[in-house]
Amino acid sequence: MTDAAMQPDAPIQTGNAPDLVVKGMADIRVERRGRCLEVTIDRPDAMNSLRTEHHHALDAVWSGFEADDDLWVAILTGAGTRAFCVGSDLKAAASGILPSAPASGFAGFTNRFARTKPVIAAVNGAAMGGGFETMLACDLAIAQDSAVFGLPEVKVGLFAAAGGVERLVQHLGRKRALEIVLTGRTITADEALALGLVNRVVADGETLGAARELADTLAANSPKSIAASKAALNEYDRTGSLEESMANSLELLQPLMGSADFREGVDAFVARRPPQWRNA
Repeated sequence: MTDAAMQPDAPIQTGNAPDLVVKGMADIRVERRGRCLEVTIDRPDAMNSLRTEHHHALDAVWSGFEADDDLWVAILTGAGTRAFCVGSDLKAAASGILPSAPASGFAGFTNRFARTKPVIAAVNGAAMGGGFETMLACDLAIAQDSAVFGLPEVKVGLFAAAGGVERLVQHLGRKRALEIVLTGRTITADEALALGLVNRVVADGETLGAARELADTLAANSPKSIAASKAALNEYDRTGSLEESMANSLELLQPLMGSADFREGVDAFVARRPPQWRNA
């Protein structure tokens, strides 16, 4: 791994820059594959690091994904074989231009707390700083064997302000998370799997294929049921109260029971055939 992969993010400022969307899209590849949207950060020579325009471009991508009823799941990955995303492009920061992100956060994603569609991270290399934080914000993650993870911001006087501190504590508990955050050390793919930070580890070069298989599995289930499951978890994350979250779950369940997809699911089960979901 190069030194660039170990560099922390420069501070992220929030703001609006709609004029940057078209410019940033030159480095973001978006492809529809059935019910799945595949999003690729296409800056392999820069270890898929992000500049201001990329945060705003990705914000537009994720907003479009959430609004499209025909898309039920997404995959986020990086181009090339070395990196998923190593955070902010420090060359831009070194020139005196601090990166700016929309209200939706790093990669237009880390602050999207109300998402109801699953996003899978296909980690094809180094996920450092904001790249690691973006992966942590995804719902599921597949990592290749040589992938590495870390929050090295503390080594240069910053900290993981795009959710890295909070999400690691949420995933691992306070003491295990703080050991990673405060030392800034690198985590291997096997350790990430043992800690429950990724769902599985696959051989190098097989990450996207494995993520596609997982996406197809999700897309075979009711999109309305998945959205309700995500909404229930969002409420639990928001309140931290099991009692309040379960009360909210009952409210979420009522419209599902009257939906066309529920009727289709029952009919398909009785007829022993695959359901034909309408997302209605």
